[in-house]
Amino acid sequence: MDRSPRQLQLAAATRAAQALRHIDPVTGAVTPAIELSSTYARDDQGEGRQPYIYARSGGPTIKTAEALLADLDGGEDAMVFASGMAAIVTVLETLRAGDHVVAPDVMYHGVINWLLHIEQTRGVKVTLFDATVPAALANAVRAETALVWIESPINPNWDVIDIAAAAKVAHAVGARLVVDSTVAPACTTRALDLGADIVFQSATKYLGGHSDITAGVLTCAQANDFWAELQEIRTLTGNVMAAFEAWLLVRGIRTLFLRYERASSNAMKFAQHFENHPKIQSVIYPGLASHPGHSIAKKQMKNGFGGMLSLQVKDYQTAHDISRFVQVFINATSLGGVESLIEHRIKVEGPNSIVPDTLLRLSIGIEDVNDLIADLEQALERAG
Repeated sequence: MDRSPRQLQLAAATRAAQALRHIDPVTGAVTPAIELSSTYARDDQGEGRQPYIYARSGGPTIKTAEALLADLDGGEDAMVFASGMAAIVTVLETLRAGDHVVAPDVMYHGVINWLLHIEQTRGVKVTLFDATVPAALANAVRAETALVWIESPINPNWDVIDIAAAAKVAHAVGARLVVDSTVAPACTTRALDLGADIVFQSATKYLGGHSDITAGVLTCAQANDFWAELQEIRTLTGNVMAAFEAWLLVRGIRTLFLRYERASSNAMKFAQHFENHPKIQSVIYPGLASHPGHSIAKKQMKNGFGGMLSLQVKDYQTAHDISRFVQVFINATSLGGVESLIEHRIKVEGPNSIVPDTLLRLSIGIEDVNDLIADLEQALERAG
């Protein structure tokens, strides 16, 4: 009888929980170690003993995080950065004068602000399109389009873009597609499988999950010459993540599937409770059947719709009052942590924003959902 072990095909949730079964070969430790060295001794020939020479190019702990992220996203390689904006700027640093970029007119405001900056200072051409118009993306691209940058769902109005369709539009003119999957990480959406060339994520959010690191991630479908250029930019600009933060990121990813499942469940119950509330003008959540992009979201998001939703109320003052009257929600900027956050979004995004001033953005965490519902109810009552 053949008693050789049968190789199991492990689910992504299992691979994440075990950090790719990272068992130390010497000690047997089941938690990946932290390697804090900033420099690495060369051998007698002056060559690196491993692919590590200096921490600005990465190190063993960085590589552990990157291998785990590449595996989850289904990419050939991944890079971690000191912040989400560091990763974003690294991609946009590849653009030259005359290059054309297409992006939604509502999305993470840091990307819009940087695109407008390089349009003014570097001669990059930028077209912002309305993601609620079906043909807007196709009409926005040109022969000289070098990059299409999208989010799905879009922060903070949660419009849903068909990633596979966007990939076809971008590739038809020879452009690369970058997808911001911060609110829909690989536990629910694998954008590379849908045709994206690069996936960006602010790892500060769901990947880290505990509001204790600042980090960014890029994952590539192909480790090609463009990817090598991104690696060189990261090294030269010193934007690599520090080893301790990389270790915390790996720790966070090990509970990603559980946290995302709980946040999604809470958000759905919360959204359904307030969907027809007399003091709420609208609940914007892709998980609701009433959401215009629900069918696309259902196709792309395989394991829950996440914890992000927005509410619109009757006026600016009401939105302002609700954000300061909550007792369980925390009035703070970020998302994807274990704690629930709320913010009056227009105050955060600045003068370039076209987000309605009546919109509240909520990041639903993993608390008891009944406490979250009761908290918003009391804040609505107090706001009048």
